[in-house]
Amino acid sequence: MADLFAPDDNFEATAASPLADQLRPRTLSEVVGQDHLTGPEGAIGRMVTAGRLSSIILWGPPGTGKTTISRLLADAVGMRFEPISAVFSGVADLKKVFAAAREHARRGEKTLLFVDEIHRFNRAQQDSFLPFVEDGTVTLVGATTENPSFELNAALLSRAQVLILRRLDASALEQLLDRAEALMQRPLPLLPAAREALLASADGDGRFLLNQVETLYSIDIPEPLDPAALSALLHRRVAVYDKDREGHYNLISALHKSLRGSDPQASLYYLARMLTAGEQPLYVLRRLVRFATEDIGLADPQAVVQCLAAKDAYEFLGSPEGELAIVQACLYCATAPKSNAAYAAMKSAWKSARDTGSLMPPQNILNAPTRLMKNIGYGKGYQYDHDAAEGFSGDNYWPEEMTPQTFYAPTDRGFESRVAERMAYWERLRAERRS
Repeated sequence: MADLFAPDDNFEATAASPLADQLRPRTLSEVVGQDHLTGPEGAIGRMVTAGRLSSIILWGPPGTGKTTISRLLADAVGMRFEPISAVFSGVADLKKVFAAAREHARRGEKTLLFVDEIHRFNRAQQDSFLPFVEDGTVTLVGATTENPSFELNAALLSRAQVLILRRLDASALEQLLDRAEALMQRPLPLLPAAREALLASADGDGRFLLNQVETLYSIDIPEPLDPAALSALLHRRVAVYDKDREGHYNLISALHKSLRGSDPQASLYYLARMLTAGEQPLYVLRRLVRFATEDIGLADPQAVVQCLAAKDAYEFLGSPEGELAIVQACLYCATAPKSNAAYAAMKSAWKSARDTGSLMPPQNILNAPTRLMKNIGYGKGYQYDHDAAEGFSGDNYWPEEMTPQTFYAPTDRGFESRVAERMAYWERLRAERRS
């Protein structure tokens, strides 16, 4: 459910309270959209049944019920609920909380310490929780919108179970609308299509949805609104997208995988998601250039040219006109033949270079700019390929201590199939001239 469903301990919802507060769940069974956790077979449901609560990290998008679940969980297992926010709390606040929890423990009262935005505590502050979690002074319930793997200390993660809250789906959001209408004793002033648009605008955030509903009920609307009128009256929820956090990396990963899978429609969708959320277009262009070299390569050598041309076009035109060039590059990459042969060749060649150290190339292919170098054999016996039959000498260019290696294995896709034919032809000539 929405985090606004968790006001102060002694708060009693009244008609003057925000709608989200009036509708906050009173029991875990009333929480919507998280049955996989709060249901009888869910991790939280099992804890409540057993009457024993372990430390947990609740990870999920905004407005999905992290605060509400924590408060109701404390009630369900008979624990004292102590909330703090990492945004507004420091070391001094934590010391007070731990001291109070220890005092309550002496009286036989256990404390559930709820830490909102726990990822905002630095590493040292996170470490300060460890002794109090280990000795049972507090049972920690941390809430975060960020991937705990990246934002929380390994030591803290090892002592807590990570539970993932889901973005509220249409069914869960519809339940919130039904509850709001029942409380207000009248339907929302929306046509069916506008009701669907309202649900979509929430983007899975129950708190945002109820705030929008409250706005609708606070305005005198004589006739039910259609989607256009609703859009003019209310704002859409801004998509969750922190450009230096997981949302950023999730979308660029989805774009890259869609391009690799040759799905131009999905690729364009994720490109749009990033750009409409405010991602820097030049960042997206850098990733497209990378994709063109990693996943297309010589299967279509024009892919990297298209991406660099899109970069130039965007810098020349700016937004929004230049974004069409990014779209063109994206679609070109999505529909191009794919090959990672160059990428695989690079990794193999780099490994071989590290493993073989400082082996000298054969002397016959070394230049001899001085008399001494010529006297000791540099350049002796070199075969000038342009003078050889078919422009190909078939000479050995590898260090004497190495056998020839195969790093690059072209595929049979796109232009690379012609490269493969040419390489096979040279290999036949090489074998003939060595026999």
